[in-house]
Amino acid sequence: MNHIVVLVTTEYLPRQSEPGQGKYAFAYHIRIENHGTEAAKLLSRHWFITDGNSRVKEVRGPGVVGETPRINPGDHYEYSSSAILETEAGTMEGSYQMITDSGEMFDADIPPFLLAVPGAIH
Repeated sequence: MNHIVVLVTTEYLPRQSEPGQGKYAFAYHIRIENHGTEAAKLLSRHWFITDGNSRVKEVRGPGVVGETPRINPGDHYEYSSSAILETEAGTMEGSYQMITDSGEMFDADIPPFLLAVPGAIH
């Protein structure tokens, strides 16, 4: 059993947003913690980004922010990235494809998280 925990915080980026044009920018800050007994390397990411109109964008790619970090037991890795929605609220979720030092491939789930303009969700 692999014990990778993914924690997320988000923020709305008003200076990069253009609500009149249907452009809402958000930053998300990820912390990936290894609670297991073996190091694991992040190989790729797979995201589902859903806007407030239920439109889903699927994103796949190698690594995160140009890196493929190896996370030792008891250690963590942090990064920040951003997403643009056409609505003032939406969600993201997905998984990281990882491999242990012993060669076991597995997916680390990224639980759903909310992207929302402050006050958009009542």
